[in-house]
Amino acid sequence: MTEWSKPQPSSRVVVQAGARVPAATPEAQAGDKWVEVPTEFDAIMLSSYGGPNGQDDVIPFLRNVTMGRNIPDARLEEVAVHYREAGGVSPINEQNLALKAAIEEELKRRNIDLPVYFGNRNWDPYFTEAISKAHEENKVEGRPTKIFALVTSAYSAYSSCRQYREDFADALEALDLWDDVQIDSSRTFFDHPGFVNPFIEGTLAAIAELAQEHSDLDLANDVEVLFTAHSIPITDNAKSGEPDEHDYAEIGAYKAQHLALGGLVMDAVKDKYNIDVPWELVYQSESGPAHIPWLEPDINDYLEDLKGKRKAVVVVPATFLSDHMEVWWDLDIEAKETADEQGLAYKRVATPGTHPEFVSAMVELVEERLHGTPVSERKALTKYGPGYDVCRAGCCEGSGPLRAATGGLLP
Repeated sequence: MTEWSKPQPSSRVVVQAGARVPAATPEAQAGDKWVEVPTEFDAIMLSSYGGPNGQDDVIPFLRNVTMGRNIPDARLEEVAVHYREAGGVSPINEQNLALKAAIEEELKRRNIDLPVYFGNRNWDPYFTEAISKAHEENKVEGRPTKIFALVTSAYSAYSSCRQYREDFADALEALDLWDDVQIDSSRTFFDHPGFVNPFIEGTLAAIAELAQEHSDLDLANDVEVLFTAHSIPITDNAKSGEPDEHDYAEIGAYKAQHLALGGLVMDAVKDKYNIDVPWELVYQSESGPAHIPWLEPDINDYLEDLKGKRKAVVVVPATFLSDHMEVWWDLDIEAKETADEQGLAYKRVATPGTHPEFVSAMVELVEERLHGTPVSERKALTKYGPGYDVCRAGCCEGSGPLRAATGGLLP
């Protein structure tokens, strides 16, 4: 039995002869922003971050997450406390398997006969295992195996876009499958109605619960809706998205996309109550060294400043697809504790998870590529969407040197 592990990062830049996009299907190799011709795939790979499955996994998992940064285990153990409190098990694994099963059912309902594999960036099953299995079980003599990577990240940023594509490239190199496997990645979908509507539904329900539990609440003054985004380095936000492709001004694509989702949700709140409920974009889960500035304000700092100004908050975990570790620890424990200390009533909205509309949206991303859906017919609720099928050169550049990446124009 093969012992799988996270591949070491590659520093090489791979250029395939006659192709503008490395290890991509012929339809994507042309480099058009949207692939509006039908594309044949052999398999789908649900692609996620990964998480430990027990106490013995925690430090090795965190070593994978921080690979190349030379962080000592003593420092990692300080971060590991969140996982230790949950028995060393991240809920993301079970949640992704539930999403995989729901996607398989929706594919079957739509008569799409494609197997779904599951792979992670940082823990078992790794991308190498998923890609290897997909190739062995679906390869056709004389042509590469074509995989559609359905990435569980809705927004544009290095950690949620390009790093996945770099890790796909690392896996292909580790497996020596550059010429035998082609991987196209799913587009960003932060403004797809199937992602947005579960947040709208949950926010409206939370406000209604507050109003029922506290009959004296003035929604226009006493309640504030906080959209939480996973914080990232300010430099990563500045480089997020497609260079010069959208009018993000000085905001940065990552932040602008979260603000856009917040605006959609709050428009629905105004339609329901005919008032403007205050709202703000805040951040959580900052995990970098102190000398590197990250997006702020932190949700806990913001909650402390609300004392005496509001009576209740509704927290919407806008970045996240499921209620995994960072949602549970950072919001359900730490942020709620901070809110309680400030005397604030607290409601946290559920993530999309396996909500039927979200599952349907994930399958629609597959269908767009299978059918070559024209961009004018793709679902997107803001001026920034729909996201591109093929990332532009330099998309979501990180702080390090550009490395080989699938799913986009070189470099």
